[in-house]
Amino acid sequence: MMNIQLKKKPNKPIIIQGFPGFGLVGTIATEFLIEHLKPELIGEFFYDELPVTVAIHKEKLVKPMAIYYDKQYNLVILHTILNVTGYEWKIADKIVEMAKLLKAKEIICLEGVASQAEQEIPTANVYSYGVKNAKDLHVQPLQESIIIGVTAAMLLKYPDISCFFAETHTSLPDSKAAAKLIEVLDKYLKLKVDYVPLIKQAEEFETKIKGLLQQSNKTIKEKETRDMSYLG
Repeated sequence: MMNIQLKKKPNKPIIIQGFPGFGLVGTIATEFLIEHLKPELIGEFFYDELPVTVAIHKEKLVKPMAIYYDKQYNLVILHTILNVTGYEWKIADKIVEMAKLLKAKEIICLEGVASQAEQEIPTANVYSYGVKNAKDLHVQPLQESIIIGVTAAMLLKYPDISCFFAETHTSLPDSKAAAKLIEVLDKYLKLKVDYVPLIKQAEEFETKIKGLLQQSNKTIKEKETRDMSYLG
């Protein structure tokens, strides 16, 4: 069972989701937004299939699957530190339900994709899918790729979504690619995000997200081990 509980119901917001994927780009990008915009926590996912997990960072609780709202730009931001492998369809269903409830203007997915080219100096190109004015942003449409995770489920469940994909050359956390996503998103939504300091802070964000996800994965594995011992 999985549900979303909201303390507030913004009218016709733009929903931005970033779940752990290739290079953790979506998770790091939404973390950037939360750090910059200081949005209000208005809800979270509740579930009974995944282990109950919470992280503590700098003496503050970090919700495992949280929903934030920025009133100035009418943005709803979905942010998670959990490994949600195996629950992508359920999460996509709940996001679509929430979008219909709030009469969302748009759903934007932030995701990483593997680079197809081997380069001496890696670049973090950003590509788009379903973005109407992508040419104005000087962003090329994504021609060929394999998309997995929540974003893939969203594309199948809700084909009208807009997606921005940052090219990454590693499966490890890639905060520079996430910062490039923020740069494009800033132009797209006119957020006035000063992304230059964000690029400089990239390693700090990368370390934070990597640590939180490692804690989350460790908890999941410990639960699976306990469950197996009960069965044995």
